[in-house]
Formats: sequence, structure tokens, C-alpha cells
Amino acid sequence: MFESVQGLLDEHAAIQAQLSDPAVYADQSLARKLGRRSAQLQGIVEAYNRWRGLTDDLEAAKEMAAEDPDFAAEVEQIEEKLPVAQEKLRRLLIPRDPDDARNVIIEVKGGEGGEEAALFAADLLRMYTRYAEARGWKTELISSTESDLGGYKDAQMAIKGSSNDPAEGVWARLKFEGGVHRVQRVPATESQGRIHTSAAGVLVFPEVDEPEEIEINQNDLKIDVYRSSGPGGQSVNTTDSAVRITHLPTGIVVAMQNEKSQLQNREAAMRVLRARLLAHQQEQLDAESAEHRKSQIRTMDRSERIRTYNFPENRIADHRTGYKSYNLDAVMNGDLEPVIQSAIEMDEQARLDAIGE
Repeated sequence: MFESVQGLLDEHAAIQAQLSDPAVYADQSLARKLGRRSAQLQGIVEAYNRWRGLTDDLEAAKEMAAEDPDFAAEVEQIEEKLPVAQEKLRRLLIPRDPDDARNVIIEVKGGEGGEEAALFAADLLRMYTRYAEARGWKTELISSTESDLGGYKDAQMAIKGSSNDPAEGVWARLKFEGGVHRVQRVPATESQGRIHTSAAGVLVFPEVDEPEEIEINQNDLKIDVYRSSGPGGQSVNTTDSAVRITHLPTGIVVAMQNEKSQLQNREAAMRVLRARLLAHQQEQLDAESAEHRKSQIRTMDRSERIRTYNFPENRIADHRTGYKSYNLDAVMNGDLEPVIQSAIEMDEQARLDAIGE
């Protein structure tokens, strides 16, 4: 696997030369692209230098130990460190998802369970917000439809990261959150104290950096305007400010009503539409190349679940990775990293296995 490293080292050096040229920054899109690639390669360069240095040190220590037995202990120390450095480099050489450094738009929808499902959808959105805050990311609620009890029938939130390193990217860490999340607890609406099971769905899309990345023909759009509504369906204004955009070639529909003006709702809808189209394009590419991403379950059926949140037992279980812990209260407050890491490690192992085949 390490045969490919030299080409990556050369690419990193070439990018560093480009980034040192002030003229590059006249094109912000290019500068951002180069910055992301540089950050990804920087980790590989550092890991390679560490592995190469230890390899050279081991060879030198063995030579000295042949003449002076006192160097035998140094040989043992280096031999312990070398496999760790080698494994780190090997994992960094796994082909990355090209969208890993991107920001995301995350959608949460109440599924089966009525008001309880809507309340759980709000809990999930709060969980992601607190996780984002803990990582120094910024969140922006783009759109939401509240239920009568203050939950969310659906909500869309943008999450923006602060690093060019793909390994620390928002998409890299949240892309496996897509699917059905099942909750088991006593609902606020339950007077008999019985435990209910309901579900909420999560969809995650990498966000488009520049509008020009996704070509959208205006003739392919069907745009409808209508009056926005609040909980219970009542009208919340007297103008047709809500916007629904249908992308005719794909059938993707995006509706926005949170902003007061039709123009603002249209801009927000186009932002979400671009993210969905980017995901749609990538799905097509994956299908053509047979390098399938982890599929995101897109139904609200509680039986098609990726994770269960059991409040009476304070237990969270991820059904894809086998991860289980009894700190659900902490997870709901944003301590989501171990759960996410289990999915990342599962994906990395699958990619390593694919390389070895």
C-alpha cells in the first residue's frame, strides 16, 4: 500500500507551492479546494515521515546493538512504536470520501408516533446542536414545522465546521447519522406511565460550497408559492411567502416557509435543493463505480432502524456497529462522539478490507 505515498508527497509539495502564490487567492473556490486537499495530505505526510524516521532509527539501532548490547533496549522501544506508526499511515491511505470536508444540512422528521415522534425529533435536533457546539461548529436552523406540543414535524439545520482537515469535517462525522432513530420512553402525553415506541428520521446532505458547483436549469424547476402555516395548520401570515420548489428531472421537492419574505424562502429552498442534488449525483456515481456509500434509510418505518434510544434503561444501541452504552442522558446532551466513532471505524475497516481483496 505504501507504494502510492511518493505520489502523494509530490502532490502535497506542488499544492504548497500553489498556496504560496498570492494569485491563487483571487479564486476563492480554488483556494478552498487546494486548502482542503493540503490539509488531507498533511496528515499523510506527517505519518509517513514518522514511519520512515522510525524505520531508519530501527536500522541504525540494530547496527549499534550489534556492537554495543546497551542499544538492545532502544531496538525494543522502536520495534514497539513502529507497528503503531505503520497502522496509522495505512489508515490514512484509505481512499477518503471526497465530500468529507464539507459542511452539512441535516433534516429531522417525526415519524411513527404522532406528537411523541415530533418531540423526539426535537430532542435529536438538540442533540446534534450540542454535539456541534462541543466541536466548535456553527449551527443555523433553516426551516422547521412545529407540532402542537413544541416538537418538530420536520426541521432542517445547517452545520458549519471550522477545519479544512477532511478527517475533522462535518460530513465525515455526521454522514452515518442518516436513517431511522427509534425511541422507547414514557411520552409526555401518556397518563398511565406506559412505555411507547416511536421513531424519527434523519437525513444528512453535504452542503454545496459554491452555487456554481451544481448546474440547475431554471426550466427544470416548478416553483409554487402559498401561505405559511404554524402548528395545527393555522395560517401565520396573510401573504404568499412560503415557497415550494420541485426539480422536475429528479422529482426532488423542497419547501420553505420560515422566513417572512418569499425571496428569503426561495434562497433557503435553493440552498437545500443544491445539497440534495449533490447527494443525488454522488449516489449515481457510486452506483456506476460500485463503490457504494453506506446507504441512508429514507423511510419513517420504525422497523428500519439504525439506532435505539431506550430512556428507562438509559441505554443507546447502534444496530449497525453493535455499539451499546448506558449513558443515554449524556448522549442526548451532545456526548455523541463514541457512537459516531464506532460508525467511522466500521467504515474504515470496510474500506481496508476492500483494499485487501
